[in-house]
Amino acid sequence: MSSNVVILTLDQGTTSTRCLAINAAGAIVATAQKELPQHYPEPGWVEHDAQDIWRDSLTCLQQVVEKLRNTYSPIALGITNQRETTIIWDRETGQPIHKAIVWQDRRTASTCNSLSRDGHESMVTDKTGLLLDPYFSATKISWILDHVDDARAKAERGELAFGTVESWLVWKLTNGAVHVSDETNAARTSLYNIHSGTWDEALLQLFNVPRAILPDVVPSAGQVGETNRDITGVQLPITGLAGDQQSAAFGQLCLKPGMLKSTYGTGCFALMNTGSVAKRSAHKLLTTRACRIGADPQYALEGSIFMAGAISQWLRDEMGLVASAAKTETVAQSVANTGGVYLVPAFAGLGAPYWDSEARAAIFGMTRNTGQAELVRAALEAVAYQTQDLMQAFAADGGAPALIRVDGGMAANSWLMQTISNVTQTRLERPANLETTALGAAFLAGLSVGLWPDTDALAGLGGMMTGFEPIADGAWRTEGLKGWSAAVEATRLYASHLD
Repeated sequence: MSSNVVILTLDQGTTSTRCLAINAAGAIVATAQKELPQHYPEPGWVEHDAQDIWRDSLTCLQQVVEKLRNTYSPIALGITNQRETTIIWDRETGQPIHKAIVWQDRRTASTCNSLSRDGHESMVTDKTGLLLDPYFSATKISWILDHVDDARAKAERGELAFGTVESWLVWKLTNGAVHVSDETNAARTSLYNIHSGTWDEALLQLFNVPRAILPDVVPSAGQVGETNRDITGVQLPITGLAGDQQSAAFGQLCLKPGMLKSTYGTGCFALMNTGSVAKRSAHKLLTTRACRIGADPQYALEGSIFMAGAISQWLRDEMGLVASAAKTETVAQSVANTGGVYLVPAFAGLGAPYWDSEARAAIFGMTRNTGQAELVRAALEAVAYQTQDLMQAFAADGGAPALIRVDGGMAANSWLMQTISNVTQTRLERPANLETTALGAAFLAGLSVGLWPDTDALAGLGGMMTGFEPIADGAWRTEGLKGWSAAVEATRLYASHLD
C-alpha cells in the first residue's frame, strides 16, 4: 500500500471535537479542532447541542482533508466519541428533538434510585454489567421522550431515532443512510445485553424505551457505510467505531487479559482487559464490551471517575486560579504540600467505587494560610487519590495491575503522573503519542482496510514510553489516604442530610 495513505479519525469528546490524519507509522500528519460549548440549564444538568457536534465534526473533517490535499490520500474513517451522551432525532428531518443529554448529567438520579429501591439493579447488572445510575443512556432516553411534546408517540411509530454520538455522526455523514451503534457504545446504554450481544426486551420494558428508535449494533471494526461526498466533499468508507475509553485501550494495545490503561481526559477511566470472560466485579467496577478484532466478544472491567481534567477547567474558568490547565503543574509544585487541604471533585456525583449520584463537590481542611497553590495542588492530588480508589477495587476483584498505561491530556503533567505512581505504588508508562483515543479508532479503521495486516503490526506505533516509578511507601501516603477517605465520607454524609 502506498506510503502516502492515511486514516482519518473523528475524535468527538466532551469538551472538543477533533479530526486527525494518522499515517501507517502511527504519526499524526494533520489535525483540526473546535471547542464544544457546554450548557448547564439547571444544577446537575449538562447538555450539548447535537447540531454543534455535527457542524464541528464536519468542519474539522473538511479542514483536515484540505490540509492533506496533494500530499496524503485518506483511505478510511474511524470515529471515537464521548460515551453515554444521548441524542434523539427525527428520522425524516434529521433534526434533534432536544439537546443532547451528556454523560455527566444527573437529572435522572431519582429515577435510578427508585428503580434500585424496587429491586431492579441486580437484573440490570446481570445483563449489562452496569449499575443503576444516571450516567448511562437508558434513563436519559426515557426522560427526553417524556418531556418533549408527542415524542413518545412518535418513537412508538418509529419516526424517531436514538443514538450515542458515534451513531449520530454516522447518520449525518451518510445522509441518513446508516443507523448503527458499535458494541462498545451500545454496552453503555443499559439496554444492551453484553452476553447475548442484543438489545434486551426486559431492559427495554424496564426503562420504557421503544425498540423502534434503536440502531443496529455492529462490531467496532469493519465497514458500516461511506461518507456522502455531496455533504463531506470526500467519499470514505467508515470502518472503525469505538467509545473513547475502549478506543484508548485499543490504542494503548491493551489487548491481553490483565493489561490496564487509565485515560486522564475530562474524567478518568481505567479499563482492564479480561479477554473473552465477562468478569463480574464485587467492588462496583463495571463490566463492559471491549474493542475486538475477530468473531469472539471481548470484555473489560472499568473504573469510572467523572472529574479529572474537568477539575483543571473549573480552576481556570469558574475560579480563575490558573490562566490555563497546563499551568496547574507549575502552581502545584510551588508548594511542598496542600497544608491539609482536600478537594473532593463530586461536581457530577461520585463514580467508582462509590456510585453516589447525590454527592457534591467540597473542599476540606482550609485555614487562613490556604492559598491558590494549595487549592490547585489539592485538585490534582484528588485525581491521584481517585485513581488509588480504582486500583484498590481492581485489586479486590483479583486484578491488581503491575503496570498502568496512561494517556489523555492530563498525562502530559509529569508531576501528576509521578504523584499517581507514588499514591498507587504502581509503575506508570506514558507513550510519546498521547492521542491514543484517536489512535485506537485509527487502528480499528486501518486494520479493516488492510493498512496494517494484524495487531502485531501495531506494536511500537505509539512511540517510546516514559516510565514513572513509585517512591517508597511511607507515612506521607498513609496520612494522605486517611485524609482523603475522611473527606469523601464527609462529602457523602452531607449529601445524605439533604434528602
